[in-house]
Parts: sequence; structure tokens; C-alpha cells
Amino acid sequence: MRILVVDDEPGLRQTLTRILGAEGHSTLTASDGQEALARLEEEDDVDLVLCDLRMPKMSGLELIEKYNAKGGRALVVAMSAYGDSDTAIAAMQKGAYDYVPKPFRADEVVLVVRKAAEREKLRRRVASLEGELRTIRGEEDIIGRSQSMRAAMDVAQKVARHPSTVLLTGESGTGKELFARLIHKSSPRADEAFVAVNCGAIPEALLESELFGHAKGSFTGASHDKAGLFEEAHGGTLFLDEIGDLPVALQVKLLRALQEGEVRRVGANSPTQVDVRLITATNRDLAADISTGRFRGDLYYRINVVTIKLPPLRDRPQDIPELALHFLRRYNERLQLGVESIAPAAMRQLADYAWPGNVRELENVIERALVLAHGSTIEPEHLAEFVQASDGAAPNPDDLSIKRQTEQLERILIRRALEQTRGNRTKAAQLLELSHRALLYKIREYGLGE
Repeated sequence: MRILVVDDEPGLRQTLTRILGAEGHSTLTASDGQEALARLEEEDDVDLVLCDLRMPKMSGLELIEKYNAKGGRALVVAMSAYGDSDTAIAAMQKGAYDYVPKPFRADEVVLVVRKAAEREKLRRRVASLEGELRTIRGEEDIIGRSQSMRAAMDVAQKVARHPSTVLLTGESGTGKELFARLIHKSSPRADEAFVAVNCGAIPEALLESELFGHAKGSFTGASHDKAGLFEEAHGGTLFLDEIGDLPVALQVKLLRALQEGEVRRVGANSPTQVDVRLITATNRDLAADISTGRFRGDLYYRINVVTIKLPPLRDRPQDIPELALHFLRRYNERLQLGVESIAPAAMRQLADYAWPGNVRELENVIERALVLAHGSTIEPEHLAEFVQASDGAAPNPDDLSIKRQTEQLERILIRRALEQTRGNRTKAAQLLELSHRALLYKIREYGLGE
């Protein structure tokens, strides 16, 4: 814990700093209430305040009152040489967590701080769980009756019971984090923390500190000890998304952490033991990256004990209607709207679209359509234009006109090429084996442009 010691006696501040340091806590000090308030405004990661109640300039009682009025989150333990029940009650009424009468023995302070540490750990755990309840999308959100999805879910449920590392592969938006949460929730670690981090979203210079933590003074700005994500996930599950973006130098340290079951904070002299179940995910071809030196083979084989490949949405179109209705219900409730259904024509357009962004893109399209819908039904005009433009119904087998059938087939192929290349017309022309000029002409002719 990070503890602020507030007392006007320098000797007592020094004694408490020594006692708390021996327990592994990081301390900072203040000589009166005014200085303490200033320190608390500068330092936003203080977990506990040990403050005397009788001090010049600002008393401990006044400090407690003002600190809580500002929304301070740290626990406050009051100290006083003039301790009696009335003083203790007054401190508690102002918001103090506990009370220690002076003089006190070292073990008394240690006991109170340990109790406070346990309470803080419990508070953080509760906050984490509450956050998950607000944002987590659990097994019920893994929608899919297709054989490929049921097979993936079956493997996830089986591997969840064991501590083996899992590698989730698949395109962006296919639900890799949902599967990681499903594995965690179905495992013996379900009551412990689930910590997720996107390796590609954190600057390389900060990534080591985020994963493994750092010691005070280890680099500019490291004003205190900080636990990394491995330590936060101790006893639970650590999910490393986009692990293919992890720098090679950190791949070595990750491999060591997995092999030794310990991490070393940046700038620390000794390692910290961790018990973490690791789940990783990537949309890259890691086997190919090994051959180019971008990814270490030894780490790949360490994380690739069980692989679960998640299929893209275009390969399971039978799941689209159920997913669309699921998102309709979710956002209808969240946005307090009266939309109850999706018109058959709109559902056909949803089923015909290739969904390069997969389930995440479908979710966004349904939310947008709900906002734009005027009545109780999502109609085709409420869908995004790129979905409407993908009306790729098969040519009518009863129509024997070669010209009309050819035009319809060309429309379908051009739409698919543009979808696969995310609108890059040069690449689409190459896929279609057309000149760039010919493709532009057909896009204008068939009204496929913006």
C-alpha cells in the first residue's frame, strides 16, 4: 500500500516510515493537515492516511472532514496522544476508518494497517466485479448455432477446467475477448480477477511497466512502486489480446514469467511470485511471424497449448438473424426505445452483407438502426448505406435474359470485392481481373459508388 503519514513530530514520522517500510509499504509524509491536503491532491494513488488528531495549522479532525468532502478515496486511520472514547467517536463521525491511541506498539500499527489493506483489497475486488457486471458480455452473448461456433464453445468449456494456456485466433470482431471471459468464468478461478490488456494499444515504452510493474525511481516519473498487470491478475486470469504485437524483447520476459511463475518489476532487485492463468489472442499468423523473426518460436509453443479458432461471421450466415435480434433486445433496453422487430427485407440485407468487421460491426449497425428507426420495426432504410448496397440476392433462375443475369452477377462480385478490400478500388480491380478504369465505369453504371 501507499501510505501518507501525517504528524507534527519528525521522530514519529520517521518511526512509522521505518515500521511500514519493513512491511513492504511505500510511505510519504506531511507535518500538518494543510501539507497533507496538498500532498493528497498531488498524489492520487494514496491508499491509507495515518494522521495525528492534534496538529498546528489544521487538526486531524479538520483534515478528515475536508479530505472526505473533496471525495478522497483513501482510508484514514486517526492517531492521538489524548485518546479517549469521545475523540475516537468524533474521528469516526468525520469519516475515519479506524483509531489508534498514542503511545502505541509497532505491532498495533501493523495490525491496523493490515486490516486496512485487506479492506482496500476487498474494495478493489468489489469495484472490479461491479465493473464487470456493467460491461461484461458473458456466455449468453456468444450467440451461434453454427457447427463451427458450437465446436469452439465446446473446446472453451473443456479447457476452462484446466490451467493450460489458450491461444484464441480469428479476425478482429469475432469475439475473442468474450471467449476469454467465458473460459475464465467457467474455470476454478472464476471468483478471482480477470485482467485484460490489448498489447497493441499501449506504447512500447510503457508496455513492460504495465505488464510487470516498476519500482520507485526506476525511471523519470516513477514516483512510487507500482504493481503490474501480472500481479493484479494473481490468482486469476490474464488475457493478452493482440499478442502478435508484443515487441520481441518483451516476448523474452513474458516467456520467463510463464516458465518461472514470477515477474520482476522494472528497476526492482528481486522477483515477485505470481499465479496467473494466461489466455492470449491474435488476428495474425504467428506461425508465419516466427519464420520472419517477428515472433519467438519458444513463446509460441508455450502459449499455443490449446488453440481455439473463431470463425468470421461471413462463414456462419445462419447465425446473423439470432445475433441481430440479440443486439436489438440489448440496445432497445439500454436506450429505452420501442423497437421490437426487424423487417424481413432488412434481415435479408443483413444476411447478404459480408461483415468484414464481424460481430462487432453487426452490433454497431443494429445500434445505429435502432436510433434511426421511427416505429417499432427496423426497415431497410434504417440500415447503414454500405449494408443496403450489399443486397446480393442470387440471380433469379426464372429470368433467362443473359444481359440481366450478367449485370446482376457483376453487381454481386463487385460488391464482394469492394467489401473484401474495404473499398480499395485498385485492389478490387485486381481481384476482379478488370482494369481500374473498367471497374470505375461499372461502379457508376450500377450505382455502387458513394
